Amino acid sequence: MTAADASGGTAQGAVPAASVPGETVPAVDRERIERAVHEILLAIGEDPERPGLARTPKRVAEAYAEFFGGLAVDPLSHLADSVPLDASIRRARGGDDAEVPPTSDAVLLRDLDFRSVCEHHLLPFVGTAHVAYLPGDRVVGLGRIPAVIDTLASRPQLQERLAEEIADALETGLEPRGVLVVLDAQHRCVTTRGSRQERSSTVTVASRGALAEPVARAEIMALIGAGRG
Repeated sequence: MTAADASGGTAQGAVPAASVPGETVPAVDRERIERAVHEILLAIGEDPERPGLARTPKRVAEAYAEFFGGLAVDPLSHLADSVPLDASIRRARGGDDAEVPPTSDAVLLRDLDFRSVCEHHLLPFVGTAHVAYLPGDRVVGLGRIPAVIDTLASRPQLQERLAEEIADALETGLEPRGVLVVLDAQHRCVTTRGSRQERSSTVTVASRGALAEPVARAEIMALIGAGRG
């Protein structure tokens, strides 16, 4: 496992809402992006008017609107339609105060594809997310979890922060007994520039509540790896 550049800090002029679930910012300004890309093409010594580049500013603006569309979306909105945990499951637990195995009713989604853009170089990183939670009083449709990931990934990001934000959103939106998020991604700023470590990937983990306990976390990690190799 090779870690990409993980230096923190907030650049001057950065948008705080990009890392705060529950807050939003205005949608992407495509015309402004087009003007900026036009200037970049001039700055590298190219002719923005030549046939191959004439539509490039517009194409980049459209791509950026997709890459960064999560800035205008509250990730918690995807969890608003959670439903009460089925009564039969509660009875099987023996009640809220019963002693139960720490991961007996875990919800685990493996191999969720995601893509994001590293805020240091504005280059993509692409990988796989594994998300588990221990329901408290409520659960949510399985399709809501990838939506949370996509919203938070569709912002200028650091992989380390992305894992934490996904865990925070699930903890806030569902109030589970535990959360575990594992991200495994390849960063184009590592594979295509600098040291060019083409086979390198970065793994980050964020855990909350009962799934922060070593034994319970190890059980989920084993389930994530089950059937591989």
